[in-house]
Amino acid sequence: MKELQITTNLQVFESLNELPKPVRELMQAASEARQKAYAPYSSFSVGAAILLDNGEIITGSNQENASFPSGLCAERTAIYYAGAKYPNRIMKTMAIIAGSQNHKTITPIPPCGACRQAIAEYEIKQAQPIELYFMGEEGEIIKSNSLANLLPLLFDKNVL
Repeated sequence: MKELQITTNLQVFESLNELPKPVRELMQAASEARQKAYAPYSSFSVGAAILLDNGEIITGSNQENASFPSGLCAERTAIYYAGAKYPNRIMKTMAIIAGSQNHKTITPIPPCGACRQAIAEYEIKQAQPIELYFMGEEGEIIKSNSLANLLPLLFDKNVL
C-alpha cells in the first residue's frame, strides 16, 4: 500500500476591496444575478458570473422547483448558458455569491459537488483552468486558481 497526499492552495481576501477591479466587477455581476434567484424552498439564493475571454459576462442564479431534482444551481445555469451561447470561448473566471434569505451569510460558499463536476468538464474541454472566487453575502472571498483545486480526483472523459 502507498499513501496519496493531496494538498490545495487557496487565496483568501478579507474583503471585496482587496480584489482586482475586474474581479470586483464580476462579483458585482454575481451579486446582481443572486437577486434574480428563485429559491422559495431553500430560501438560499446564489448568483454566479463568468468572464469569457472576449470580455462578455454571463450570469446565472439558482432556480428551484417543487420537484427538487428539477432545480438548477446558479453555477450550472451560468456555465451551461455560456457553453451553449459561446461554445468556442474560453471561460476565464467565475464569481459566486451565496446566502440565506433568513440570516446573514458571512462564510464563503463554494460550488456544490454537481457544480464542481460541471465546471471541471469545461476546464477539461478548454484545456485551461477557470479561476473561481466565492463568498457569502459579505466577508472573506476565497480564490482557487482552478476547479482542480476543489475537485482533485475528478471524473472525466479520459476514463470512459
